Amino acid sequence: MEKKHSKISIIGAGMVGAAVAFSIATQRLASEIAIIDVNTDKAEGEALDISHGLVTMGSMDIHSGSYAEDVADSDLIIVTAGLGRKPGETRLDLAAKNIGIARDVCANIMKYYKDGVIMVVANPVDILTYVIQKESGLPMGRVFGTGAVLDSARFRYLLSTKIGGDIRNVHGFMAGEHGETQFAVWSSVHVSGMRFDSYLSKRGIEVDKDALVQEVVTSGAKVIKKKGVTNYAIAAVVAELANTVLKDKKSIFSVTSYLNDYYGIKDVSISVPAFVGAEGVSQHLLYDFTDEEMAKLQYSAKQLRSFIDNLKI
Repeated sequence: MEKKHSKISIIGAGMVGAAVAFSIATQRLASEIAIIDVNTDKAEGEALDISHGLVTMGSMDIHSGSYAEDVADSDLIIVTAGLGRKPGETRLDLAAKNIGIARDVCANIMKYYKDGVIMVVANPVDILTYVIQKESGLPMGRVFGTGAVLDSARFRYLLSTKIGGDIRNVHGFMAGEHGETQFAVWSSVHVSGMRFDSYLSKRGIEVDKDALVQEVVTSGAKVIKKKGVTNYAIAAVVAELANTVLKDKKSIFSVTSYLNDYYGIKDVSISVPAFVGAEGVSQHLLYDFTDEEMAKLQYSAKQLRSFIDNLKI
């Protein structure tokens, strides 16, 4: 049975945080949305702007908030606070700058935390998810990040454009780092249940798989170069994950979370298929990766682990 009252706190009222709040509100996913930011005027402005459209959405309590007043009774805490990626920067370039912000956010959350799930959106999401999971001291999986869910959405979009089909019929996912070492899990790709290669063969379609994956990897940088930020697609992804948490759906997503022993991968947060629900990530799915895919996952994890070691986290 769903709770009668559900609450989401969003840490950060920047372009991403505001888009996340709007996406959640338009879908009426929570009874209450609190927007928390050091710039209280910005948080209040975003809350008011969204609230002025409630006539089209229905009754919700959308307001600016604070850690002390809103964290304790939140079902979901979404962390978007952090500096954005500049043109030419990789997600990992952001780490040194955003780790300090993540630690401060985590410390403030834990002063008042009682229950609920923490979803990390800020980049580099794999590193920050690792930091917050470790420093919060919460049970493993209670903290997870959006990870490769956005990459998977981009992947499916690009696949649908290449084959000229309905994106809802195209399935598949990305895994690994939310960044340069991510990879396509081609063994998962199918079109309405038909294996992707078979579908292409029967329809006489050719797809350059390597070029398509590279397009996925560079999608974020392309958007940032053209408009300065990526915020709408990630907001849509966060709303879907929020709905999954609040309704305890235990849906499978390629999110980033702490791995203790996933095919031998330990002490790193990286995206693999996982069951997402009211407790966050409750279990990782031991997906049947091909040998090539497993090698790519191991490489991605090794690169992230090396980066964590260099930062001395």
